[in-house]
Amino acid sequence: MALDLFSPVKLGSIALKNRMVMAPLTRSRAPKGTGVPQDLNVTYYEQRATAGLIVTEATPISAMGHGYILLPGIYTDEQVAGWKKVTDAVHAKGGKIVLQLWHVGRISHPSLLNGALPVAPSAIKPAGQAYTYEGLVDFVEPRALDASELPAIVQEYVHATKCALAAGFDGVEIHAANGYLLDQFLRDGSNKRTDNYGGSLENRTRFLLEVTKAVTDVAGSDKVGLRLSPVNPFNDMQDSDPQALFNYVANALNQFNLAYLHVVEGGMGGGPVNFDFAQLRQQFKGSYMANFGYDKTRGNAAIASGHADAIAFGVPFLANPDLVERYKTDAPLNQADSETFYGGSEKGYTDYPFLSA
Repeated sequence: MALDLFSPVKLGSIALKNRMVMAPLTRSRAPKGTGVPQDLNVTYYEQRATAGLIVTEATPISAMGHGYILLPGIYTDEQVAGWKKVTDAVHAKGGKIVLQLWHVGRISHPSLLNGALPVAPSAIKPAGQAYTYEGLVDFVEPRALDASELPAIVQEYVHATKCALAAGFDGVEIHAANGYLLDQFLRDGSNKRTDNYGGSLENRTRFLLEVTKAVTDVAGSDKVGLRLSPVNPFNDMQDSDPQALFNYVANALNQFNLAYLHVVEGGMGGGPVNFDFAQLRQQFKGSYMANFGYDKTRGNAAIASGHADAIAFGVPFLANPDLVERYKTDAPLNQADSETFYGGSEKGYTDYPFLSA
């Protein structure tokens, strides 16, 4: 029988009842100051527990990892306790959930970092603006990290991973996509270093591999996924040869036997994409999760053809907590309200109707 979105699958040691994954979606609805998930966040994730797997919103691994307002964190005991309520609720509904580990690097602002400069592989100011409590403000020139500082950031990933496991997550996903710190090291548009962490493909990939080794050593590789976005220009990102870079990265990640590789197969803002994702798929020997504009038809085709083992859906899960049931029955979908994507209350967060409502 042909595989489809509704077929069970195992990603590493994480057994999924279907292949529909809720993609990580920043919603900015954690309390200011504490970053402790609250009851509203519990309800939101619990509503979507019919997904084969939920990947949480990107979650800062440390105070310096923050780059947006009202984010939950995963580095204090209080945050662990808050997330434990989320994982308990999802598990009670028969769901699986992993936490996405996030350090934004240069995509921040001193007002979000207690006055400190954001850090990055190189002191290159990104075009664009930061979302701060004072509104949109221009990004600043970040401070280039000294190589001697990198082990401490690796340890922040380790601590956050231990916190995620203590909070009851089924695993973690390393966020190495969309122009944040690990992606900044990978791409030569943001990495102009001349030491062991810049220049060659091997050097630019080094920090990602150090983080991945440390996280898999703590969690077990069968509970760790990793996300890449080879051609996403978001956050002022570019690379001179993305195909060569990300083919290299995918192949280098094989040493860890990860639970899955999660790939954003396009760029925010549209436009032509000069990249062969089939090559990337061939380089990576483990389970492959595809993301970017998929619907039921494209998702089923990708799974049936063997291109992907699972499909991550973002906005459709945001607006349809029962997306699995809607796809199964070909029911109409709720339309997402982009005005309520970030910040606010239950409106546009936990009040999207279910089919049975």
